Formats: sequence, C-alpha cells, structure tokens
Amino acid sequence: MKGRLLISTIMIGLVSCQSKQQATETISTIDSTLQTNATAILGSKLSEINAQSGQVIVMEVQTGQIKAIVGLTRKDSTNYQPCENFSVWQSTGLMHPISLLAALETGKVKLSDKVDTGNGIYQVHGRELKDHNWHRGGYGELTVQEGLAASSNIAIYKTMEKAFGDNPQSYFDLLANMSYGKPDSITGIANLKPAHFVTPKDNNWTKSDFAWSSIGYNQQISPVQILTFYNAIANDGKMIQPQLYKDSVVVINPQIVSRAGIDSLKKALVFNITNGLCQPAKSDKTTVAGKQGTIVVSTDNGNTVYSVEFCGYFPTDNPKYSIIVSINKTGLPASGGLMASDVFRQIVDTMNF
Repeated sequence: MKGRLLISTIMIGLVSCQSKQQATETISTIDSTLQTNATAILGSKLSEINAQSGQVIVMEVQTGQIKAIVGLTRKDSTNYQPCENFSVWQSTGLMHPISLLAALETGKVKLSDKVDTGNGIYQVHGRELKDHNWHRGGYGELTVQEGLAASSNIAIYKTMEKAFGDNPQSYFDLLANMSYGKPDSITGIANLKPAHFVTPKDNNWTKSDFAWSSIGYNQQISPVQILTFYNAIANDGKMIQPQLYKDSVVVINPQIVSRAGIDSLKKALVFNITNGLCQPAKSDKTTVAGKQGTIVVSTDNGNTVYSVEFCGYFPTDNPKYSIIVSINKTGLPASGGLMASDVFRQIVDTMNF
C-alpha cells in the first residue's frame, strides 16, 4: 500500500502534470480513454484559438473521483505540451452563480426579482462596472435569472447590493460557511494552495471592491477548487473531496447551503444553457447545466490575458459528472461561452454514462 505512483504513469504518458508525493493508494481514478479524448479535444481548441494554456478536469459527482485531468501549455507557435501545474492561482470568471447562491441564501432576493441594468454601465463609488454589451446599449431590465443567463455583471452586483450592501463582510463569511475555495490540498496535485480573498477586513479594501469581488476579481483560486464547488451544487449541496486515487469518499461539507437555494441555482444553471448565452454547451446526448465566464487575469506591456472558462455537470436530473474547462489566451476574441463550453460539449459527447 506504500508503492510510489506518478500521475504521469496514470495518464499513460499523455500528461506530465504530476505530483511526486507518496501515494497511499495505488489504484488510479483516471479513465485512460477519457484522458486521451480530453487531451485531444483541449489541444485542438488551444491551437484553434491560439491560446497560451488550458486545463480540463472531469470528476464523478458522488465520489469526487477525478476521471480525467489534462493540462497543456504552449510549446511553440503550433504545438502544446503537457503542463506541470494544476494549482494555477488566479481570478475566475465563474463567480456569478456562486455570488448568486450566497444572495439567495439570505432570503432577500429570488430568481424572479427584477433588476435594471440600464445602458450596461453602472457607477460604483467612482468606478465603472460594465456589461459585455455596454457598447450596444446594455440589457435594461431583467429578472435575476435572466441576468445570470446574460452574464450581466451589473445584474449580479445589484443583486449583491440588495443582499449584502449594508454588510459586505457577511458575504465573505457566508462564502466561508459554504466552503468556497476548498479543498486546501489534494493527494497527487502538487503545490495546491488555500484560496485567497481580499475582504473588508484587509487594509487595502475599498468601497468599490465589493462589486469586483462579486464577479470574480480580488481572489486567487485554482480550477479544481472551482470544480469542487460546482460539483457540490450538482450533488444537492454536498461537497466531496476530489481524489486521484481510489479511496473512501471524504465529505468536506455535508450541506453548503439550504436545499432550496441549491434547487433555485440549479434551475438557473439549466436556464443558462437552454435560454442564455451558453447554448454552445448543449449536447445532443444529454441535458447539461453550467456557467461560462470570461475575465482578465493579467495585463503586461499592453497584452491582456483572458481566462475563458466553463464549469458544468450532467445529466441535469441525476448528475453523474462535473467538468471544468479553463483556458488562458492573449487578446480578443475571448469568450467562455464560445470557446470553453465547446470543449465541454465535445468531451460530454465522447462519454458513456
């Protein structure tokens, strides 16, 4: 039971994103066929959109077993090679549903509430918060559910103002109670760090920060930690520890929020696929739910790096698997809904379940 096993061996040499930690269990969770397919699909998309790097992780909802884990980074202008880091730490464009879940849990908002997003530009303590369609005049009035499906930053922030405006710290306290950002470590993934958030308790906090925190900035988190949270949504609120070696199921949090809040958000995540901006994630094979996101992760010498992401689960009536796709690319176009969700859909279509 103390044999040493490298993830590079588990992954039949296709991915070298390995940990050199001692494994306590020598039976891999990886599905070699799925690993191969996911590697090919991600690599093709990275080449197509001229991306810098990308990750795909496929996990079983009930057990937390990781069935595929792929990381690729640019080798040269046309080729990609396996990466060595699954603990990438950056902001996330997948925060909208998580913030909405926290707001729903307060009981102060519901999906049918109306919110006015105006012309797509909203002043927040001297800073401009914009929707992606601000140059086309914005969305005007939407329901909260429609705002999520439209990826409206303004709709989400105005909902957060209603729920937490008088006490922003209570939002971060609720995120902690929800175990957002867990786990702090996973056997087989090297250098995974606890997620980090800027909160009102920090000296560098400003009044406008709450708006940007609620849409995914002012935090550092890895894709596998985001996937863990979305997997808990799929699992009716039960958060499971991800695992790369077959072992007993470990529960991080038996119920992250109320079942009513989970049910409402699951409804919204289905609506996002059927009626929202993420219809490219639709599969002819099964029903899916999830959310796309696009966020700026760095700007250097005039080059803006975007993270385009999608995280979802399926089948929606009895979720078996959850998947996260996270791609970093320089410059526009950059769209989680068009780019990352297409990788998700292609992987779903190759799977048997």
